[in-house]
Amino acid sequence: MLIRNARIVTREEVFTGVLRVEDGVIRDIERGTTAAREAEDWDGDYLLPGLIELHTDNLEKHLAPRPGVQWNTDAAFVIHDAQVAAAGITTVFDALAIGSRSSVGIRGRDLQTQCAESLLRFSTRKLLRAEHFLHLRCEIATADVVEVFDSLCTHPLLRLASVMDHTPGQRQWHDREQWRRFQERNGKLSDEHVATALAELSVEQERYADAHRREIVTRCKQLGIPVASHDDTLIEHVEQAKAEGIVLAEFPTTRIAAEAAREHGISTIMGAPNIVRGGSHSGNVSALELARADLLDILSSDYVPSSLMTAVFELVDKAGWTLPRAMATVSAEPARTAGLHDRGAIETGLRADLVRVTMLDTLPVPRATYRNGVRIV
Repeated sequence: MLIRNARIVTREEVFTGVLRVEDGVIRDIERGTTAAREAEDWDGDYLLPGLIELHTDNLEKHLAPRPGVQWNTDAAFVIHDAQVAAAGITTVFDALAIGSRSSVGIRGRDLQTQCAESLLRFSTRKLLRAEHFLHLRCEIATADVVEVFDSLCTHPLLRLASVMDHTPGQRQWHDREQWRRFQERNGKLSDEHVATALAELSVEQERYADAHRREIVTRCKQLGIPVASHDDTLIEHVEQAKAEGIVLAEFPTTRIAAEAAREHGISTIMGAPNIVRGGSHSGNVSALELARADLLDILSSDYVPSSLMTAVFELVDKAGWTLPRAMATVSAEPARTAGLHDRGAIETGLRADLVRVTMLDTLPVPRATYRNGVRIV
């Protein structure tokens, strides 16, 4: 494949040039143009590296398209995969929440196992557009999280784990009333129901959280799996993560936590929807505030795949970043953190994971996505 008249975005700069792909690898990058008849004219569109997504809950939206409705797991994977590929994502870590908590809607072990099996089956048969890996999100304040982790830890696509505690009164939900409002988004709950749920969750948190966090972190060290700490709020949370050898602060809820992560050499990942919306839907720290303070390393689309590309250009427009720097948050930096050294930038010798993007005013519109030099959307 030979591409000309493309605005090529490398790690350092943007220029109009020519790119040649052979055997799924970027072989040549040159400024200027070419008269070669086989060259595909990109008409001045951006040529970007394929996006790398370390944490997305998008699959869950297709597993439960309505409250109380559970969809076929395989069918959910098909549409989830198509959606991320259309958004320019060529490598995706599917975040699978493990640990059963019926009172807060976290799904049970059977569904978790089905999802892991579907992922492996589709990947083995090469039926997915993007390359998918498994990210186990471990709800540490649950009775069965370690048992479920042990059943999935040998999954051949497992590349990342995170430890999280969504108990009301902890981290993201340190304000219990905020937790209640979130739970009531699909219908009002009685005071009695809320009081019972809070009591049960608090008992589980005291019984399991600390011990299960240690168990999960220890197992990941033994397996060589990088670990993220979820929703760090206090400096003490980050200091604990540093002592545990954790490499990623996933969605810190406060600026002081993000500052502590930077001080301790822990990469910070924030939600792209936070950038696009201009703030957190949960009332946490603004990702734009962290970007302007140089406290943002990686972006995740979280629950909206298309937000990843949009947020890159929002960083340029609203945080004053260069486009290469903004692109690194969705390509080079997540690749480095996940140990994916064969991708993440437009460079010779790297995989030809590419995205063609045109602009509609200030909105980036992905027109084509390529994985290993083969168009997938």
